[in-house]
Amino acid sequence: MKEMPVEEHLTELRERLIRVLVIFGVTFLLSAYFAEETSNFLLAPLKKALHLSAGDGKIVFFGVLDKITSLFQVAFWSSIFFSSPLWFRELWFFIKPALHDHEEKIIRPFIISGFVFFIVGVCFGHFLLFPFALEMLLSFGVEEATAMLGLKEFLLLSSKVLVLLGFLFELPNILVILGLMGLVTKYSLRKWRPYFYVGFAIFSAFITPPDIFTMMAMWIPLVLLFEIGILAVALIVHPYLARQN
Repeated sequence: MKEMPVEEHLTELRERLIRVLVIFGVTFLLSAYFAEETSNFLLAPLKKALHLSAGDGKIVFFGVLDKITSLFQVAFWSSIFFSSPLWFRELWFFIKPALHDHEEKIIRPFIISGFVFFIVGVCFGHFLLFPFALEMLLSFGVEEATAMLGLKEFLLLSSKVLVLLGFLFELPNILVILGLMGLVTKYSLRKWRPYFYVGFAIFSAFITPPDIFTMMAMWIPLVLLFEIGILAVALIVHPYLARQN
């Protein structure tokens, strides 16, 4: 563990933030170059749902600049995703000097697994949540109606939700790190369980379309992630802290 004055911590933080901004800027330019391919990837679940559930449904744009602005929006959110290994690395190098050797050894794997959980969250949204929600929603209602869905709105929604899911899937990691810092225990998490469940329900209802099936498709994984976090705290954090005493 390296002792650093507050001024040095702030300088280190500023340098790391500048590096993250540079990384993000370069990744944004690359993401903008491939924005069309990324957009087609994001539109795949919607195109499939339109074909299966809406027959001759169409994806349309309503403004002259909609296609261009939607590509830049996709580039912004996808750059957060593609640059995630690098800013996870910058995060690790920022917190590393504040850790003792034994703390560094125990926390390092969770920084790495944090990136893995982030990817899993994005994949869950694209390959499972979106296809289920879109086919469910488009199959409701009058069969003769033709779906006319906005390109810009869907690309922005899907990009934001996928990145958000990536961060939400960090929950087990966050709980373990908080446990190693002594801020939570398996007992406190079990005590707070009902409040977390209600909070997950409110959050799921807020970010998903207004139907119970899509909400549950979001709520259940969040509950499972929370329970995985409790289990990880019980099996990893408590035995580790016991050995340190």
